[in-house]
Amino acid sequence: MGQSSSSLSPSPPGSTHHLHRSVVLSSSSSSAGSEALAFRNSKEEVSIEFSEDNSSYIDYTSEIPDDCLAVVFQFLGAGDRKRCSLVSRRWLLVEGQSRHRLALNAQSELQPVIPSIFSRFDSVTKLSLRCDRRSVSIDDNGLILISLRCRNLTRLKLRGCREISDIGMAALAKNCKELKKFSCGSCMFGAKGMNALLDNCSSLEELSVKRLRGINDGGAAEPIGPGAAAMSLKSVCLKELYNGQFFGPLISGAKKLKTLKLLRCLGDWDRLLETVATSDNCLSEVHLERLQVSDIGLSALSNCSNLEILHIVKTPECTNTGVIAIAGHCKFLRKLHIDGWKTNRIGNEALIAIAKHSANLQELVLIGVNPSSISLEAIAINCQKLERLALCGSETIADGEISCIASKCVALKKLCIKGCPVSDEGIEAFAWGCPNLVKIKVKKCRNVTFEVGDWLRARRGSLVVNLDACAVETETVDASASDSGAPEDPVGFPPMMSHAAVAQPDHLASSSSSRASVFKSRFGLFGGRGLVTCTLRRWSNGNSSSNGTS
Repeated sequence: MGQSSSSLSPSPPGSTHHLHRSVVLSSSSSSAGSEALAFRNSKEEVSIEFSEDNSSYIDYTSEIPDDCLAVVFQFLGAGDRKRCSLVSRRWLLVEGQSRHRLALNAQSELQPVIPSIFSRFDSVTKLSLRCDRRSVSIDDNGLILISLRCRNLTRLKLRGCREISDIGMAALAKNCKELKKFSCGSCMFGAKGMNALLDNCSSLEELSVKRLRGINDGGAAEPIGPGAAAMSLKSVCLKELYNGQFFGPLISGAKKLKTLKLLRCLGDWDRLLETVATSDNCLSEVHLERLQVSDIGLSALSNCSNLEILHIVKTPECTNTGVIAIAGHCKFLRKLHIDGWKTNRIGNEALIAIAKHSANLQELVLIGVNPSSISLEAIAINCQKLERLALCGSETIADGEISCIASKCVALKKLCIKGCPVSDEGIEAFAWGCPNLVKIKVKKCRNVTFEVGDWLRARRGSLVVNLDACAVETETVDASASDSGAPEDPVGFPPMMSHAAVAQPDHLASSSSSRASVFKSRFGLFGGRGLVTCTLRRWSNGNSSSNGTS
C-alpha cells in the first residue's frame, strides 16, 4: 500500500465547504474498482465540517439520484474520489457508502479512530489490514471493533498483525460469518483461531496462510479441520509453514477443494497427497514448490482425473516416474510447469509421455530441464493445442530444436526462450514457422543478436519481438511464486525470472529417514524468498476467458 500522502487544507473563499481541521489521507490505486484507502491517524477523530451558506451557488447535481452518483464515483481514481467527498455532505455520504474496498495501515494508532472510520465507510465488504514489521499492530480489541462494524465482510486480508491472538480471531469468526476469502501472513494466532474461523464461516471458499507463527509442533497443538467450511472451501494455499501438516485434516476434509498450493513448507508431504488424491476428489489445480515430495506423491496425484493445472517447482525427489504417472492418468491437463532445478531427474521420458497422453496441453514451461529434439518433436506433433511455451535454462535446446518448434507447433502464440544455446539461425526459423505466433521473447542467449530481431520484425510486421541480446548470462531461471508480481515488460510480454545459481546435489537420499536432512541442508526452505512471479502467470490470466477458469 502506498505511503504517499496529501494534506487537504481548508478551501479558499467562494468554495462550497470548509474543513474543521485538515485531514491527512494516504491512498494508492490505479482503478476505482480496487481503491485502497489508508489513514495516518492521530488520536483525534476525523471530522469534516461544511458551510451552511448555500445561497451563493446552484447545485446542478442535486437532481442526480444517489445511486447514479455512486456509479460515477466508481469511475474515478482514488485521489479524485477523496476530493469529491469534500464537495458537500451529500457527496461525502454517498462516497463513503459506495466504497466497498478498504485498505488500512493497521498500526496501533488506528485503534482509537476505528469507530469514526467505519461510521463513514459502512458498506465495506473487502478489507485489508497491514502492519509493517517495525510497528506495533492493532490487537484483539481493534479486530473485535472492526468485526462488529463490518458484519458483511466477504474478504479479509491480515498482514503483519502480530498482536492479534486466538481471542480476536474467535470474535471475528462469530461476527463475520459471511467471509468467503481469508488470507493471513506473518500473524501470531494459532490453531484455535484458525479452527474458530473454519467452524463459523460456512461460506468460506478461499484460504491462504503464510508464516503463521502461532502454530507450533508441541503436544498441545491441535489439528486444523475444515469445520463448517467442509462443503464450501475451494482453494487452499499454504506458504512457508514449519508445521503445515497440521492443515492435513482441513485439506483432506474439504470435499469440494479444487485448488491446492503448497509452497516452501517443511515436512514430508507424500502421505498427505496420498490421503487427498482419491478418485472422487475435485482437484483441478495443484502447485508444489520447494517441497519434500517424491514420485509417491506425484503418483497419488495421478488419481486426480480432473487435474488441469500442475506446477512442479524445485522438488528434487520428483523424477520421470512421477511425471509419467501424471501424464498417463490426467487426460485433461492444460497447463504444466516444471522447474527441474537442473537435477536431470525429469527429462525426455517424462516429456514423451506428456506428448503421448496430453492432447489438451495449452501451456508448457520447462525450466532447468534438458530435453532432446526427439521429445520436443513429439510434443510439437502431438500437442496440437499448445499455445504458450517457455524454454529456460536448458543446455540442450539449440537451433535444431528451435527450428523443430517453428515448423511443427502450428497453434503456438507465445514463445519465451531464456538462457539456451540458441543463435540467430534458430530465431530466423520463425520468419516462416508458427503462423499464429503473436509474441516471442529471447533473453540471455549469447549468440542471438539485435540484427535478427530487426530482420524478423521486417518479415513479420505483426509479431512482437523482444530481444535482450546484450545481457550477460550470469543467472539461472526461476519459476518460484512470490507475493507480488514483477513489473510488466514494456511490450506486454510476461517478465522472466532469475535467481542466484544453486549447486546441483551430488546425491539425493532415497530413504525417508534421510530425506528431510538432505532437503534442509542442500536446498534450503526459504532461500530466494524475494523471487518474482512465474514466467507465464500473466499469459494465463490474459487467456482465462478463452481457456476456462484456472
